[in-house]
Amino acid sequence: MEKEFVFGHQNPDTDAIGTAIAFSYLQNKLGYNTEAVALGEPNDETAYALKKFGFEAPRVIKEAAPEVKAVMLVDHNEPQQSVSDIDKVKVTHVVDHHRIMNFNTADPLYYRAEPMGCTSTIVWKMFNENGIEIPEKLAGLMLSAIISDTLLLKSPTTTDDDKKAVEALAKIANVDYKEYGLAMLKAGTNISNKSEEELIDLDAKSFALNGHNVRVAQINVVDLPEALERKNAFLKAMESASNDNGYDMFMLLITNILDSDSEALVVGSNETKELFEKAFDKKLNDSEVKLPGVVSRKKQVVPPLTEAFEGSFLGSTKND
Repeated sequence: MEKEFVFGHQNPDTDAIGTAIAFSYLQNKLGYNTEAVALGEPNDETAYALKKFGFEAPRVIKEAAPEVKAVMLVDHNEPQQSVSDIDKVKVTHVVDHHRIMNFNTADPLYYRAEPMGCTSTIVWKMFNENGIEIPEKLAGLMLSAIISDTLLLKSPTTTDDDKKAVEALAKIANVDYKEYGLAMLKAGTNISNKSEEELIDLDAKSFALNGHNVRVAQINVVDLPEALERKNAFLKAMESASNDNGYDMFMLLITNILDSDSEALVVGSNETKELFEKAFDKKLNDSEVKLPGVVSRKKQVVPPLTEAFEGSFLGSTKND
């Protein structure tokens, strides 16, 4: 059987890398020939988890077609978030927990999308459904992915299945998930040794919203005021990135993982800024706005932005 690549999205987070490794392991057990790869280097949080459980970071690829004819996607489906030559390979599997947008294939495929807090939770279910045992170290990596995506089960995206998966995987991995989880999350909050250009690209995704190219980046911190001391430098870096890449709006969500509150910085045209304000029913003050309780890009940021940009916003600002 010819080899297939398994990978998550660009600017990979712990779910993208951890779940690619887990799903590749599962598919190999089911008879496929796969290799987990990545579309970028691991961030500090992911590196912490990989080291903790004895994994090497997957090798980074820029293109898939020179090596394989088919691929499996985890933690994403939108082509602008995928490998650069996604249109030149066959997608055989997708496992994801995001909206489905701009995705189509010429052939039938296995597609599993569930509104879970983390893709790793879905893969945990698939291990159980197939009666395949999860090795201790792999359980730790899958646990790390869920902790990361759900902010230690505090995110509004968290489901009962995520909680069940965390408890089960922590038992297999033989770790105290609360103690380990906080240490892992804190490992990803050190921003002092990174430039603004690096930080706005660490965990950033692009979205096509009614003809607008919208970039949404997120960084996690434990000291929000300290991070905002770099506001002007962040805005300058965001403006530069927008000019270089054609972003119509760039939003940076700075999230305090300890109290689950965020501040947003926004650059763009007057039109896109007005649409942002419409989405959240809040006024920007010098390109900045407080977003209490907002921690999830997937559930609390992209949906209201999508509705506002598509002109069907109903005025709700609840973070449900």
